[in-house]
Amino acid sequence: MAQTAPLSVTDLSALIRDVPDFPKPGIVFKDITPLLADPAGLALAVECLAQPFRRMNIDKVVGAESRGFIFGTAVAQSLSAGFVPVRKPDKLPRKTISRTYELEYGQNALHLHDDAISEGESILLVDDLLATGGTVAACGELVESLGGRIAGIAFLIELAFLNGRSRIAKYPVHAVLSYDS
Repeated sequence: MAQTAPLSVTDLSALIRDVPDFPKPGIVFKDITPLLADPAGLALAVECLAQPFRRMNIDKVVGAESRGFIFGTAVAQSLSAGFVPVRKPDKLPRKTISRTYELEYGQNALHLHDDAISEGESILLVDDLLATGGTVAACGELVESLGGRIAGIAFLIELAFLNGRSRIAKYPVHAVLSYDS
């Protein structure tokens, strides 16, 4: 059996498909499903997200619905940390706190159980994509309102041309892949 070369971060980009005019005209959606279907690509993506935070003693990884769940749980397992889901309204069964935020094309709210984070815990926020920064900024506000300390934020993809990093500039940000257009 022939040996294949290990994947590189550049190879991850080839596993992401552009879908024009989704969810509305003028937007080019970055479809991660080909990457998720590729075992080596998925493993490399998780490792690239987790690696910068290995020595930071992360207590919990927080991921927003829904693609943040995919990478967040895998990164949490990789870092031997817990995972905390941030959900859309009416999806969590107990008392929650919430934040409203602006999307690139609308508005939404995020909810977090009011006992999900303990005072002083080291938290890593993980999501698939940084666009305008609204979702992750709301997640950061939720975590900090419960006393969590955000050690960093990790994204698989950053759409740098949307300048979302400016909205979360007070946090260390790591993006595996960055697109300038």
